[in-house]
Amino acid sequence: MQNEKWKTRKAGYVMKNSKYQMQRTTVWNGPQFGLLNVSLVIALFLSSGCSYLFYPRAEEFLEKAKGATGVETMLNLAAMLEASAKAARGGQGYDAPLNDLHNQFHALKGAFCQVTKEQASTPAYTKAVVINKEMWAIFKQLWKHRSDQPGRDVALDLFAKRVQELREALQALKG
Repeated sequence: MQNEKWKTRKAGYVMKNSKYQMQRTTVWNGPQFGLLNVSLVIALFLSSGCSYLFYPRAEEFLEKAKGATGVETMLNLAAMLEASAKAARGGQGYDAPLNDLHNQFHALKGAFCQVTKEQASTPAYTKAVVINKEMWAIFKQLWKHRSDQPGRDVALDLFAKRVQELREALQALKG
């Protein structure tokens, strides 16, 4: 009787009178379940490329760049990104041109959601997605060196080159 399992309502099974009183809990019981659900919902929401919870100005830039199709919107955003990258050269810290570049880049992420299924299945779109991922890596370096002038300018130059490559890929996608 001493080693019997006592079933408790909240925590699964409890081993009584063992050397180390072990307790087996499941995720479905107790407060962990609620925390798990909330964190999953937040992770899903944040991983979505089409939401602007933390970057509300990105939606403004997306509306400014709105074209007849999703590809035209991305082309307009690419032109805006090029202008902002040139304006951000020589700046320091998180200044207005870098802020605009940051928000425009998040708008571009949202614009990728507006492409049709037919366009998304083309090699040109695949190339645009790869270039966009490279741009994110470059932008992270830019963000890291935003107060270091030489590092910032090198990252901005590389970013501007990738934006030109993105425009070429989008022109090919447009046809």
